[in-house]
Amino acid sequence: MTLPRIVRTRIRHVRRRPIHHEFGYHSYSWLVDLDELPQLPGLLRPFAQFRSADHAGEPQCGLRANIDAYLAEHGISVPGGRVLMLANARVLGFVFNPLTLYWCHDRAGAVACVVAEVHNTYGGRHRYLVRTDPHGNAIVAKDFYVSPFNAVTGNYHLHVPEPDRQLHVAVHLRDPAGSTVFSATMTGAVHAADTATVLRALVAVPLAPLLVALRIRWQGVRLWARGLPVVTRPQERI
Repeated sequence: MTLPRIVRTRIRHVRRRPIHHEFGYHSYSWLVDLDELPQLPGLLRPFAQFRSADHAGEPQCGLRANIDAYLAEHGISVPGGRVLMLANARVLGFVFNPLTLYWCHDRAGAVACVVAEVHNTYGGRHRYLVRTDPHGNAIVAKDFYVSPFNAVTGNYHLHVPEPDRQLHVAVHLRDPAGSTVFSATMTGAVHAADTATVLRALVAVPLAPLLVALRIRWQGVRLWARGLPVVTRPQERI
């Protein structure tokens, strides 16, 4: 059994070209075992709910069942191995997860693979199967439309080591020529999700998923106002 944890995060986005633009903000995420999802007491329950419908897969199935089914499609089986999920919870009926990470362990406790689930602001969802090296690094080809200012080309260079006391995630988008177009980092300290920690996070960042969605849209408006061209959105796979 893995007790639920909260990560008090610092998120930073840097667009390097064709124009330079960067911003950062504080938030928090949950780090939970899909076999032991947290159930907050009484009045706190509406501030942290985890639903399959909020993620890729079949909404009528559990989160763990959906991940197992996805892994099976790729010939991977982790019976008896835990799956840790880093995500935003649903807060007062609203949720938005730009990036959800799943660390999938084998029976011996080693990380067999990582699943990176990306959500865009148009309601689309897509999963990447990530085979990391011992340091948590991997490269995957981009094949999902996220930002209206980036084409669906190039590669993501990922740094996604499993967090212990600290979280350090980095995503760098490089174009086909190898030049870095965009970088995002998420760092922070990992805390046991006791009642006091949950309350502090709720007070520090109220309605966190809504704020994340609003910030992303506002930064998009700023980029559009600066003349950054919009890339036509292709038909999405959901």
